[in-house]
Formats: sequence, structure tokens, C-alpha cells
Amino acid sequence: MRNLAIDAERLWGEIMETAAIGGTRKGGICRLTLTDLDRQVRDWFKARAEQLGCTVTVDDMGAMFARRPGAADVPPIAFGSHLDTQPTGGKFDGVLGVLAALEALRTLHEAGYETYAPIEVVNWTNEEGSRFAPAMVASGVFAKILDKDWAQSRQDSEGMTFAAALDAIGYRGPERCGEHPLSAFFELHIEQGPILEAEGRDIGIVTGVQAMRWYEVTMTGQDAHTGATPMHRRKNALLGAARMIEAIDAAGRAHPPGVATVGRIENRPNSPNVVPGEVFFMIDLRHPDGDALDAMEGIIRAALPRVCEPLGLTFAEQRIWDQPAVRFDPACVAAVRHAAETSGYSARDIISGAGHDAAYVSRVAPAAMVFVPCLGGISHNEAEFSSKEQCAKGAQVLLQAVLDYDRQLAERGGAPQGAR
Repeated sequence: MRNLAIDAERLWGEIMETAAIGGTRKGGICRLTLTDLDRQVRDWFKARAEQLGCTVTVDDMGAMFARRPGAADVPPIAFGSHLDTQPTGGKFDGVLGVLAALEALRTLHEAGYETYAPIEVVNWTNEEGSRFAPAMVASGVFAKILDKDWAQSRQDSEGMTFAAALDAIGYRGPERCGEHPLSAFFELHIEQGPILEAEGRDIGIVTGVQAMRWYEVTMTGQDAHTGATPMHRRKNALLGAARMIEAIDAAGRAHPPGVATVGRIENRPNSPNVVPGEVFFMIDLRHPDGDALDAMEGIIRAALPRVCEPLGLTFAEQRIWDQPAVRFDPACVAAVRHAAETSGYSARDIISGAGHDAAYVSRVAPAAMVFVPCLGGISHNEAEFSSKEQCAKGAQVLLQAVLDYDRQLAERGGAPQGAR
């Protein structure tokens, strides 16, 4: 149904409207998950969905589902992303996926178009992982990969648990997370990399997501006075962390196209005249090949004692997140490809370097993603930008892909592809 067209101006207006909730002076958004600002944007989303006649439900991990009924009693086709941001996040990461899905739903509503399957817009909780590590917690529990009790016990830097924060904003719903079957899930997102822009492509047809792992490391030495403690008598945990960060960077460079990053570090006691006695940091490893990721992990684990022992330090390390490489469902990917072609947009296949909720959801339902370019490939940054036209093209492909999959579902009588 190519005559169903996204309203680019309305979509752009809502992106700008919601950007004011947690907006920063540099033009980005700081809307950490399960804060009052998150509550505000959730309330906004709920109100907009209910204006379209949708029924909004919430599960006990805070994931929101806005459902528009279909002609058949089958699990819904869902699309969406997340509304939480990084501390210095942009206007588009996650937000575009939710608001484009909402705009697609509004387009169906205004046209009076009846789909075969119910259609749902989803807002997943804590995709970013910037307040409660790891990332994609709600979709991970939804896919039964992460344990719910463990996820809800995760603490932020102030010691508040995920569960307490969920209750504080009133978004712990009655539905058990994961007890919500889906016929399929589609997610629109900015690329967060430079490939589409560099090649002048409108759309990225995402065929999968690279493997990724997160680790928590604590290096312990001894607090000491900076003026009174000779250099050779120090047990400087920050010096050990600095050497490890260099080793981690080297592990990534030794396994292209893998990447290895330390993006969070806590120096204790963090006083100008105290030799640091303890440092906590997190490691983020990513690679399309699981064997290469194993090799990177091995290099880092071998480096820890090699760095710590000469400095008189001890260490504790644990892997807190392990997501294998994901290959998206062929039928869903084909629906995205067909949508880009029929919409007349240039496109290319692409593997996602970033993690997304669709990667977890793909464990329990057919899934695929749509990428649009972002300026300079910049993301997780207040300068993040995708144009009005790029956002609208992505939303159009998202809508067409869902309708194409809905048509296929109707032809199969609601059965997944390949079912007998």
C-alpha cells in the first residue's frame, strides 16, 4: 500500500517536541532511564497512543506496548525502540524508532486501514545501560536471556536498584515480562556510524548485529598521601587502570574490525592529594566473529595479572553481559528490502556495530532493523543529527515493511514462515 505516506512534518515536530523533555543546552537530551524525565516522556507516549484508540499495557520491567487491533486473533507485529538516552545523548538514538512507529500507526489510523495482525508500538526500558548496566535490560528479560530478579537488582551509581526506580516513577506494570508473544518485531534506528552517509545511501537493510561483551573490573591498591609516599612504595590503582586501558585498546586494534573500549571509570577516593587506592572500570568488547571476541577476551584477561603484580595491586573481574552475534530473520529482512525498493530509496545491506533491542527480541520472534544515515556517523553525542527527510524515509520503509510482513502473515493464516 504505497499510497499510505508518512507525514514528515508531523514526525519531525514530535521528535523536536519530545527533545524538550530532558533537553540540554547543547541541543541534545539527558533523559536517563526510570528518572522523572523518563516518566514524563512515557506519559507523553501513552497519551498520544491512546488518542489513536490504542490500548497501552506495561510489563513488570516497564516495557510499554501500544496496540492497535487487527482483523485476526494472532500475536501482534510490533515496531519501536526506546525513549531513554545517554547522559549526553542526541535527539534520534532510540527516539526515532518509537516516534516513527507511532507516526506509522497514526498513518494507518487516519487511512482507516485494517491490518490482518494487531500492530503494536513498543518502548523498551533501559536500552542504553547508562544508568543501570548492562544495556537492553528489558528486552533481555523479555527474551529470557537475562534473569528478571538479577536485572531488577542492578544498581545505579547512587545505589538505587532498577526495581526501586521502576516503582518510583509508577511504571512497573502487571504483565510478566516475556509473556507477550509477537508475530514479528521491526526496529528503525539511526546507523550510529558513517557508512550510509559516506556511500550516499538512504536506507540500511540490517541483516544482523555483531557480538558484544561487557566486563566490570576493580583494581585495588592502597590509598596514600601523595607528598609523603615515595614513588617506589606506592600501590597506585589508577596507574594500573591506565596501563590496562592501553592493553584493552591494543586488543581491539589487533583484531579488526573488532573494537575494545573503556568508557566508564571511577577513581577512588578521587582526591588530588591521595594516591588512588581503588579504580573501577567497565570494558566493552565487540566483533562480528565470536572466535575473535574470545581471543580479545583472552588477551585482556592475561594482561590483568601482568599489569597488577608489579604494581602491588589485586583485581576482580567479571563478564556481566554476553550477546552472541545475531542474524536477523530472512523474511523480515526481505520485507525491509522490498519496502526500500518499492519506496524508491537507495539501500545496502549492513551489519550493526551497536547493540539494539531487536537483537534480543530476535531470540523469541522474527525480527529485522532499518537504518538511516546520521551526520558524520556521530551518535551518543548531543551533536547527533539525522535530517527530516532521512527520518521520514526510514519511517516510510518501516511502515511498508510491517505492511508487507502483515500481508505475508495473512497469506500463511498467521503461521510463522516455514511452519506446517
